[in-house]
Amino acid sequence: MGNRRRSDVRQTACDPATRLGFIFGWSDTVKAGCTPSLAGHAVPSYNRVRMSKSQAKDRAARLAENFAELTPPLTKDEALVEAARCLFCFDAPCMRACPTRIDVPKFIRQIMHADPLGAAETILESNIFGGSCARACPTEVLCEGACVDNTLLRAPVQIGRLQRYATDAADAAGVPFFEAGPDSGRRVAILGAGPAGLTCAHELRKNGHAVTVFEAREMPGGINTYGIAAYKYDTQFALSEVERVKAIGGIDLRLNTRVEGAAISKLLDDYDAVFLGIGLGKTMALGIEGEDLTGVWEALDFIFQTHTMPLDQCVCGERVVVIGGGNTAVDVATAAVRLGAREVTIAYRRTAAEMPAFEYEYQLTKQDGIHWVFSAAPLRIVSENGVASGVEFVRTRQAGQGRKAKLQTVAGSNHVLSADMVIKALGQEPLLGLLKAIPGLKVERGLVVVDRTDGKTSVPKLFAGGDCISKGAEVVDAVQEGKLAAAGIHAMLSSKSD
Repeated sequence: MGNRRRSDVRQTACDPATRLGFIFGWSDTVKAGCTPSLAGHAVPSYNRVRMSKSQAKDRAARLAENFAELTPPLTKDEALVEAARCLFCFDAPCMRACPTRIDVPKFIRQIMHADPLGAAETILESNIFGGSCARACPTEVLCEGACVDNTLLRAPVQIGRLQRYATDAADAAGVPFFEAGPDSGRRVAILGAGPAGLTCAHELRKNGHAVTVFEAREMPGGINTYGIAAYKYDTQFALSEVERVKAIGGIDLRLNTRVEGAAISKLLDDYDAVFLGIGLGKTMALGIEGEDLTGVWEALDFIFQTHTMPLDQCVCGERVVVIGGGNTAVDVATAAVRLGAREVTIAYRRTAAEMPAFEYEYQLTKQDGIHWVFSAAPLRIVSENGVASGVEFVRTRQAGQGRKAKLQTVAGSNHVLSADMVIKALGQEPLLGLLKAIPGLKVERGLVVVDRTDGKTSVPKLFAGGDCISKGAEVVDAVQEGKLAAAGIHAMLSSKSD
């Protein structure tokens, strides 16, 4: 992932009606601009509007409102009513659909019997990031998508909201559910403090193994802290999930500590096992002219700023074009709308049928007034005075179906979408330099090859999980991979001590 950007940008306020005004016809509201440079990233200059302190305060408040949660938490009565809808299925499909195998019927029954803390313990025993997943997990295609009521009544039990109700109750009560096991005398190094690495650390501490976590960034949590859309949950909440992990005690978390590939061999000598949870690198390149122009951003850099600085200091263009068709593209586009962009367009080279974004994410963009352009491949980024001013696209057609079908361009269909900010949302590159520096590590198509049952790699004592083995799945998948690797490490260490 790229470096975070910082600036002293100020923009005028824009209320929700104006923010979505291009649906009805834009008002003449003038946006303030920005002239400073971000670290390693120059920023286009917009017209600057001087604001009084009260205006700046009002704008900050409106931005906070724009980024408010889309779905409010359930009240106690609402949770009891929703829990009563559950059929408590035997061999419940919802449980089988959850990558971490949370016992959904059990925790819902506990909520129904007014035991939210018991429900929270059931959830967190399977998924220590249960609070985050309750808010950001694609429940529509996992547990709720498998709910029997979804078929019978066309309305599934709101499992995600019930899960949040329980984990929020645990947070409010400050209950520490887990204790470290007796000291095993074994030491494990973990590279990366994302959901996979921290879950692995927590599971290993349950078994009494000493754990040291090395994290290159200044805040722990990985994509869970930096890369989730801020309207799903904010940085403070993400860091509270890390504190829950650390509450078990005995996790030595070393921030701002980058471990290069060559140093991993030494860690394998110094520790009894090493877990690789390094995630992915920067956004994939478009490979077109103008990609390095001022005003061209990587998707995660754009999202990072909403987690690392006040919203009224975040940079956003007035006319934003997002290139890509996945959930990250949606997160970027919806964030741009909330930051005050006057017009946001997502351009995807294939048809809507091949769009990788989830359907409910797509519907969210429609609600936000975001425009989609399908079957459009970028040819070059157009510039004016060295600053991005648009993207030239060519129409495409597919020879076949599916995302692997060959694309053909349509002659004479070139067209330019005007933009003062272009954001690349194409997925992330693997950290091949680091991976190739580990002797004997098997890597295929940029992914670390592991035994999917226990996270074991081709290198003795080295395990892996998270995005470096899956190329950008969901947080819940990373949690499960961290659990499996921890179990594999514990089994290996236990066999050596026998």
